[in-house]
Amino acid sequence: MKYGFWLPIFGGWLRNVEEEQMPPTFEYAKKVIQSAEKWGYDTTLIAELNLNDIKGMAADSLDAWSTAAALAAVTEKIEIMTAIRPAFHNPAIAAKMAANIDQISNGRFTLNVVSAWWAEEAKQYGGDFTEHDERYDRTDEFLKVVKGMWTQEEFSFKGKYYDIQNARLAPKPVQRPHPILYAGGESPRGKKSIVESCDSYVMHGGTVEEIQEKIAGMKELRQQAGGSPLQTFGMAAYVICRDTEEQVAEEYARITDVKETDGYVGYNDFVSKSQLEQQIKLEDYSVSNRGLRPNLIGTPEQISDRIIAFENAGLDLLLLQFSPQLEEMERFSQQVMPLVEEKRNAIRALNI
Repeated sequence: MKYGFWLPIFGGWLRNVEEEQMPPTFEYAKKVIQSAEKWGYDTTLIAELNLNDIKGMAADSLDAWSTAAALAAVTEKIEIMTAIRPAFHNPAIAAKMAANIDQISNGRFTLNVVSAWWAEEAKQYGGDFTEHDERYDRTDEFLKVVKGMWTQEEFSFKGKYYDIQNARLAPKPVQRPHPILYAGGESPRGKKSIVESCDSYVMHGGTVEEIQEKIAGMKELRQQAGGSPLQTFGMAAYVICRDTEEQVAEEYARITDVKETDGYVGYNDFVSKSQLEQQIKLEDYSVSNRGLRPNLIGTPEQISDRIIAFENAGLDLLLLQFSPQLEEMERFSQQVMPLVEEKRNAIRALNI
């Protein structure tokens, strides 16, 4: 299992808690990612939203791409996975930017392709927000351009959305044939796009059984599409790690005490503009990306057991959220990661 975390660019992950002691500043993000490298984390995911979906549209949030470039220059080994939404980018310029950040990071920059869901944000920022399946049509063309620019000396493309003629991109990315393309999606159209155009699959939080079923389904779809096996299966999850079950219950009650806050402004767009496989409730939406559903909630012993179960289900990347980020990431690295390794080694010894 690789351990990733969401970079705290929104000031927190909790819609019902106003102040989480994790300011949306570059200095805090830098401290988090540099600490994470020391603690054994493998990946950070930087979400791309022009408005703050967690604390409300008027709240501060960091830009994903300029933050990624800056962090690439002050880190050494962690993978920097940054979201990209085709409706907000010219693909040729995006390919150029991504290649440059991959050069800065010496081959550590990857993309999480997101076909967008927030109509209000698109209206405010001039994004071309279309019907669900058409957003994936655009994404397919977008990725053809990006990959063509990365891999060909001179590239041309003419489609419904993009017209690129005799374009050159240098320097190319460090990674060959190109930076890893992650993507998530639950609709049939979204999954078709992923298995035909991307390298790895990332999911909202789910139970072990749900994740196992999704992984098996995506493997089958990928095989039917004639592609090589997907490289990575990742999942978002929110962690509550405490010494006792009583402390866990107290924290869970605190963060899921649903209040009328600005953080719920995107809820209707999320559930109506996406095609989700599991019904979402307001309590689930207390934390982003269905992070409570994997139930990485409990004592270190309980959480480590669940991580092993997800590993056995085929999951190999966790994209974790914590609050407050720095303190809880350190706790997880000290109390949970070593337990998972011990249990994994014990299982291997039994199977020898």
